[in-house]
Amino acid sequence: MAQLSFFSAEATQPRVADLAGLLCGPGRTVVFAKATAKLIVPVDDVWRARALVAACAERGVRAQVRVDEQATIVCTAFRVDLAPLAAAWSEGDGKVVPGGFTPDGATLRMWVLAAGRWDNNGYVLPVDQTVPDTHEPLRESLARCGLPATTQVDGSGLKIVGRRRLARLRELVGPLVDPGCGGQWPDVSRMRVVS
Repeated sequence: MAQLSFFSAEATQPRVADLAGLLCGPGRTVVFAKATAKLIVPVDDVWRARALVAACAERGVRAQVRVDEQATIVCTAFRVDLAPLAAAWSEGDGKVVPGGFTPDGATLRMWVLAAGRWDNNGYVLPVDQTVPDTHEPLRESLARCGLPATTQVDGSGLKIVGRRRLARLRELVGPLVDPGCGGQWPDVSRMRVVS
């Protein structure tokens, strides 16, 4: 049996702060009266929407899925307990990465749930392309947690390559979340294919 990492998603109780992983990727916050905030996360797959709703529920946050012709979106209601998260990730009207931010396993798991995917020889954690100033701080934050990554040429994500790094990512995010994930979870069997 493998030893559980102190920083893995399974090593801590679910917390609202874990939802910062959604903001690393495509997620956004909307603040109301500086006292409440909600999360809005566009997703590409039904399994992601289902998994995010469940992950939010584990943290005591009710989320729902909205589907229209253009997108599938997971969103929460305005909540007081999301206001500190929104404040930490906002500056003026824009999204920023908090100074010194270092994702733990639970935060990385949320990022993977929202948008993570395999790309040829590595695993990509997509970033918010509308906020390019967040890309380098996020790359640095991954390095701090032992996951050095490169920025994709098109700026769409941060790519983790190499057997050890991919094994570390898998260790941090924990086991497969949904059987319908379509091969997009950083699982061991896929690592053997790309390494």
